[in-house]
Amino acid sequence: MSAFARRVAVLTGAPEDRLQRLAGGDLSEVLLLRRSDGRCTVAKGGQAVATEAAMLRTLAAGGVPTPFVEGEHEGVLLLEHIDNDGIFSPLAWADIGTVTRALHADIGERYGWPTDYALGSVALDNRQRSDWPGFWAEQRLLATAKVLDRPWRDRIERLAERMGDLLPANPSPSLLHGDLWSGNILVRDGKLAALVDPACYHGHSEVDLAMLTLFDVTPPEFQEAYGPLEPGWMERRYVYQLFPALVHLRLFGAGYAGMVERLMERLGA
Repeated sequence: MSAFARRVAVLTGAPEDRLQRLAGGDLSEVLLLRRSDGRCTVAKGGQAVATEAAMLRTLAAGGVPTPFVEGEHEGVLLLEHIDNDGIFSPLAWADIGTVTRALHADIGERYGWPTDYALGSVALDNRQRSDWPGFWAEQRLLATAKVLDRPWRDRIERLAERMGDLLPANPSPSLLHGDLWSGNILVRDGKLAALVDPACYHGHSEVDLAMLTLFDVTPPEFQEAYGPLEPGWMERRYVYQLFPALVHLRLFGAGYAGMVERLMERLGA
């Protein structure tokens, strides 16, 4: 039993044989706890469980399906277990599109979030500001690239100087999931069951859409339910996809260098 599993067992009073490691959990350990009354709880580890809990509650308050937060205790986040059949049917994609549009209709006053966050070891500088190109250049691209080898850093720095030309100055500060890809989307019976593992902040809605299309191709049902996109989306998505590509390069290594290189080439950087 890992140290985290022992902590969960002590915290919940669960015997070891009721704890099961879940698939996924690339950035933190995730366990399934089978309670004696038949309920199942998901236990996640991390240094910012209170922040994640607050993000989940914010999403839920906006009508987005999320796991109910059962508790937060010293690096352990306890969440309702959501059944997931993993079938991304056309009906499920349509529901995802409708909910994502509603999520993005929640407009904040500025870009960013009240607290910083992290994706694994990659810190997210969420300081709030009113300059969107500056936020994306400085607090996403430059901040993420600063520990990479110099050739990468130099190219990102030159690209960051062009953000004012590549991105709109003041798009609506939509509420973002912040890490919206199929692995963080649970579906069941042709509907969206829950969005999980948020990294919320307010920003351009296209950030979530770019992330969603980095590893997946969204079908027409999603696009029709979400609604029309602003002119220039196809070009801007490369700027927005570059950030998660850099995150993956840092977290998972050189296997993602090709993805970063392709995006940089498309951006002329």
